[in-house]
Amino acid sequence: MKEFITACPRNCYSTCSLVVQVENNKVAGIKPLPLNMATPFGGCLKGLSYVERANSPDRIIYPLKKVNGSFKRISWNEALETIAEKLIRFRDVYGQQSVLFYAASGMAGLLNDFSGKFWRHVYGGATTVYGNLCWPAGLEATRLTLGENKHNVPWDLENARLIVLWGKNPAESNLHEMIPLNNALDKGAELIVIDPLRTQSSQRASLLLQPFPSTDAAIALAVANILIQKEWIDIDFIERHVLGFERFAEHVKPFTAQWASHISGVPINLIEKLAWYIGNVKPMTLIPGYGMQRYTNGGQTVRAILALSVITGNIGKPGACWHYANLQSYVFDDVLEPLCYYPPDKPNGVIRRSISTARLGDDMLATQNPELKMIWVERGNPLTQNPNTGKVLQAFRKLDFRVVVEQFRTDTALEADIILPAKNMFEQSDIVGSYWNPYIQLKQKVVEPAGEVKPETEIYWWLAQKLGFTEAYLSQVLLPPGDDQVDKFLESRLKEFNLSLDDLKKGPILAPGLQEIAFSDFRFTTPSGRIELYSDQVQSIWGENPLPVYKPAEELFHNQTPYPLFLMSPNTKNRIHSQFNNLKIISLVSGDPVLQMNPIDAAKRGIANGDMVEVFNHRGSFRVKSQLTYEVRVGCVVIPNGWWKTQGAPVNVLSEGRETDMGHGSAFHNNRVEVKLVKCKR
Repeated sequence: MKEFITACPRNCYSTCSLVVQVENNKVAGIKPLPLNMATPFGGCLKGLSYVERANSPDRIIYPLKKVNGSFKRISWNEALETIAEKLIRFRDVYGQQSVLFYAASGMAGLLNDFSGKFWRHVYGGATTVYGNLCWPAGLEATRLTLGENKHNVPWDLENARLIVLWGKNPAESNLHEMIPLNNALDKGAELIVIDPLRTQSSQRASLLLQPFPSTDAAIALAVANILIQKEWIDIDFIERHVLGFERFAEHVKPFTAQWASHISGVPINLIEKLAWYIGNVKPMTLIPGYGMQRYTNGGQTVRAILALSVITGNIGKPGACWHYANLQSYVFDDVLEPLCYYPPDKPNGVIRRSISTARLGDDMLATQNPELKMIWVERGNPLTQNPNTGKVLQAFRKLDFRVVVEQFRTDTALEADIILPAKNMFEQSDIVGSYWNPYIQLKQKVVEPAGEVKPETEIYWWLAQKLGFTEAYLSQVLLPPGDDQVDKFLESRLKEFNLSLDDLKKGPILAPGLQEIAFSDFRFTTPSGRIELYSDQVQSIWGENPLPVYKPAEELFHNQTPYPLFLMSPNTKNRIHSQFNNLKIISLVSGDPVLQMNPIDAAKRGIANGDMVEVFNHRGSFRVKSQLTYEVRVGCVVIPNGWWKTQGAPVNVLSEGRETDMGHGSAFHNNRVEVKLVKCKR
């Protein structure tokens, strides 16, 4: 049995280093690689399930064409000729921008860039999306305040004396962070958790605050006011490194603990206790989650919370960190996130980047001159994961032609006219970074593609030839087929940093230029060169207050709404959004979807534990069983995101397509619902 070092390329904090065991051209086992200090114990359950995922009998390994509502196997020649014929027709009749190219974050890697090169330099144009579903509001808030997105290495968390998990549940979303977190607690550190849910991550907390969703900024501003009044701040740090403190201090005076308690539902004494901890226990690492910035007030919420790290001087020191995102391993990117998500100031006439990811369905339907006729989807499942999937489905079905590149029959794949089989992570080499750990890693090819699977780079190469392009031209634009061509390209990128594939085959490598303690040089690449509590750019770019503020999130606080419950749709450790739950090993653990709700809310509706209920609002509905638990605060209901429609709980049929206040993020957590008992027919 052969063993290879590789890395998981999923959209996940950990980006685990793994050892893959291969026998007879099949993935046979997954082992840990302790060389990665951030993930020394190896893959989670999802990582271990790669053995099943790679060998699943449900995997799509041949091109499929929909005929009379069912899929039948076709040859690659027929698939590519059919697609080429459609592309030529839409180009000649409506123009290249009548085709929508949609790619998401299903698999990371440098080779993904060749997809965009096909649409730009081969097909000659397309329409595409801007924004992102995941984290842009927080990225932009951090960029405008600190100048860039980076944080201390994960293992530095052990140096913290106070750890604040604000809206983050690493026991579900970032399993490997629990290692240094628990080590720090074993050494005597204190843990505070702020979350509407009592999560596994809060089991060792000294303090738990459970606010109403989207009200975190109110708490943060009140805490800032107390810190300043009590003089629990770092005056020397502020004078040396902070712009706008005086304005900020005046700004927060009206924001009392009483005011924040009224908004958030958190008792006054707990807000005051939180302020005491933050003002008196140092160093502090503050770890915000991504869910709370997926509201229409998400960017300003993150700026308000970040201000607490700033005014207490918990930046740029061991154990003192704003731990949101670490892009230090993204050394190959010309433009870092979130800037690469933004539409251009002036359209270039080739790529029309005009459709908001957050408003995908609405914007697709509204697009004109030309209207959309075709979509190509890869690395994504928008009919599960994008807001208001009912509207997205309407937009899909209005199109004349749909191509989906996929491994499995997802909700999106089922709407395709042609499905092309996608490679898995073991069938083509690539290089990946991480937004949490500081390593550059090689995702090695370890087996030949199953069935007739072709890597996406080869799909584009052969499709381009069907469009009439010569190999001589394509070799200047796309990646020619063959492992040697992949290796040649990757070596050329690594050479810029005096690295090689041979280096990476031995294990992960710390990113060149890494600051293990972020901002330890106290250099901030903002316009002023200082940390900007007051940011002119917040106003000039986004039209928001230059100082952090609390604004009620849209929809959530309308007194007349017939939908009284806050719907929360967090991540789960058993899936990466809509990936993995179709696997038997995962479904055995995760079971069927359930709606968690507080017994007090359930009693008002005559709902008992295990009853079938309908979750609904004016956008959509679905039915699941109830699970009653006091872990959920009164007024909230919870179901993790990522369930397919075919699995029974497509949560985004309930969400609206809205953007966040900054960063072009998706505010699909602005969501209220009602729940009612489904009475059985006798």
